[in-house]
Amino acid sequence: MKLETQLDRLAELGLAFNPGITIEDLLYAYERQAFEQQPFVLLLFCFGAEVEREPWGRRICDRVWNFDTECIASTGDYVKILHNLCLLSQTLDYLTDIVDYIDLEEGECWLEYTIQEKRQHRRVEANDDWADMLTLSDVMEELQRDGQQFYTIDNGQAMILLYCTPAIASKLGDLCDEDLEPIIPA
Repeated sequence: MKLETQLDRLAELGLAFNPGITIEDLLYAYERQAFEQQPFVLLLFCFGAEVEREPWGRRICDRVWNFDTECIASTGDYVKILHNLCLLSQTLDYLTDIVDYIDLEEGECWLEYTIQEKRQHRRVEANDDWADMLTLSDVMEELQRDGQQFYTIDNGQAMILLYCTPAIASKLGDLCDEDLEPIIPA
């Protein structure tokens, strides 16, 4: 399937390039043939990543995130994760005053944030450099609303995360020939 056709189909489901991103940004990272041999799977992976050329730090699509769960090294890492979850769920101001503390050697890790004027403190399990998915799934549950929820496509040690309605998740699953699993069942 042509790359442009795939992009059109994803756009119909609300997944499109961020402003300033072009098809050339995708083709810088992978050849057209790679996208067209495995329709939608590689494209969703790329949608969840950053452009692989200057200027750095540009996300391809804010509605998808390729989350490498082996990402915890120091204080501030959970703050970045929560920022990405808020970006996915389009709730940038929903969690405020996010702070964390990570000391993997001592096994002391915690996360704090304010949600709807209530301060939350969560102990975070220290498991080498792996993110505590139980704690993160609790945060994701707090972010879910308006009939949307977090879904994942397994990607080895990483996962492609999306935030959408069950109907859109089903359509994406059909396109990818993959099951999108809800992080927190509705």
